[in-house]
Amino acid sequence: MSKTEIKSRAGEGLSPAEGAMQAVTGFVSDFKGFAADIQTKFQQTEERLTMLDRKSNSAIRTPLAGATEAGAPHQKAFNAYLRSGDDDGLRGLEIEAKGLSTAVNSDGGYLVDPQTSDTVKSTLNATASIRAIASVVNVEATSYDVLIDHSDVDTGWATEAGGVSESATPSIDRISIQLHELSALPKASQRLLDDSAFDIEGWLAGRIADKFARAEAAAFINGDGIDKPKGFLAHTSVDNDVWAWGNLGYVPTGVDGDVTPEAIIDVVYALGAEYRANGTFVMNSKTAGLVRKLKDNDGRFMWSDGLAAGQPATLMGYPVVIAEDMPDVSTGADAIAFGDFAAGYTVAERPDLRILRDPFSAKPHVLFYATKRVGGDVSDFAAIKLLKFATA
Repeated sequence: MSKTEIKSRAGEGLSPAEGAMQAVTGFVSDFKGFAADIQTKFQQTEERLTMLDRKSNSAIRTPLAGATEAGAPHQKAFNAYLRSGDDDGLRGLEIEAKGLSTAVNSDGGYLVDPQTSDTVKSTLNATASIRAIASVVNVEATSYDVLIDHSDVDTGWATEAGGVSESATPSIDRISIQLHELSALPKASQRLLDDSAFDIEGWLAGRIADKFARAEAAAFINGDGIDKPKGFLAHTSVDNDVWAWGNLGYVPTGVDGDVTPEAIIDVVYALGAEYRANGTFVMNSKTAGLVRKLKDNDGRFMWSDGLAAGQPATLMGYPVVIAEDMPDVSTGADAIAFGDFAAGYTVAERPDLRILRDPFSAKPHVLFYATKRVGGDVSDFAAIKLLKFATA
């Protein structure tokens, strides 16, 4: 029984008008109480929803708030391995990390995570090395074979009634480029590794990149091919007038230990037209300082600096690469090379980079043994010519 009904019965002695007024008053009072109850329940519900929303956006509920950072598990596991030698994280990522490597050897070698490997690669490409102009291939084997067809098919004009004789068949040579192990062994103290503010990956990438870049640059030019790439200057050079396959042709400057503008022109046109369009000069800084003073017969400098930042200087319109491992100007030195190095020299390498952590051999320091497989050799002896600083 409602309050209105109780009040109506309690006031049965009232007049009809007074009874109706009392009933309406009771109904309005009940309705206001009902509305207040509903408003209170709405407020309580809204507060609960707000609390749930705050919990879902908290730091401990990251998966509900958004996607996790890509690559974070690999980064965290690799960092833990470098700092403390804990390889549990890396072992747990072997199944998920198939895209990082072809295999993880049982000797404890682990591939560098994607971010660090990219840093090393970009630094290598930025160094003054013929890697920037050579042909670079990634291989999974221990060697890379280049097939070269340097002969031609005999042809002849045929008459209507005459017979056609058999012509000579071109021959194919095979050049095998062996991959050699390039290594670096930087170290850091364990206390330094324990410092959370230390950029372990930047330091490691910089040390390895510097070591690898200098070793590669020297080997691609002067390497003897024994446990290292074979440089193009390690091959026998002969006068370009008697050049034969397997050697590099040279053009003499005509001046003992010096160069003339005519010699620069001679070496450019000693290269075949099919290679000349992609020709590049290679020399060191001392030689460049001498060459950039040369003028043609009209008094114009043959050397021209790049028009924009990052563009190489040009000599007779061809780009110049400054490689400090090229010989200095001296009597009989092959101090300048000109050629299409993309066709003439091939760098073969395995894309993976391995790091072994050794916390025992140099206590209290931790050694990081980084290795990479790389090889290089001349792949087309007709694509590179040398300028010899000699009279003949």
